[in-house]
Order: sequence, then structure tokens, then C-alpha cells
Amino acid sequence: MKRNRLIAALRVWCRKNGKSFRIDSVSGKGSHIKVYVGDDATIVKDGDLSPIYVQVVLKQLGIPKDAV
Repeated sequence: MKRNRLIAALRVWCRKNGKSFRIDSVSGKGSHIKVYVGDDATIVKDGDLSPIYVQVVLKQLGIPKDAV
């Protein structure tokens, strides 16, 4: 999965569940971005994301695994 596809899926999930969603590209180093879902935040790298990496990101953001 590409990062853009993950971001789009997170945005849709947040809209459906009434959570705030924000991206901060300044806080990330290089091609990394910081993603905020509600009060939770994590760093997401660029490029292809492995299924395990996507699961870790979802867990850090408090989103169910089957949401994306």
C-alpha cells in the first residue's frame, strides 16, 4: 500500500467516525509526515508500506485493523 492510499483511507475513516484528522509535513524528517487522528499521532514514511507497518500505524492511532 502506498502512503497516499493509507492517508485517504484514514481521512475517510475519521470523517465517518467523527474524529479530527490532520497532517503535519513540517514535523516529519525528510519524506516522513506526522499524522494526527484525534489526540493520537504517529510518523508515516513515504513509499510502499508493508501490511505489518500499516497495522502498526493503525494501532498507534487507535484505529481498528479492519478499518483500512
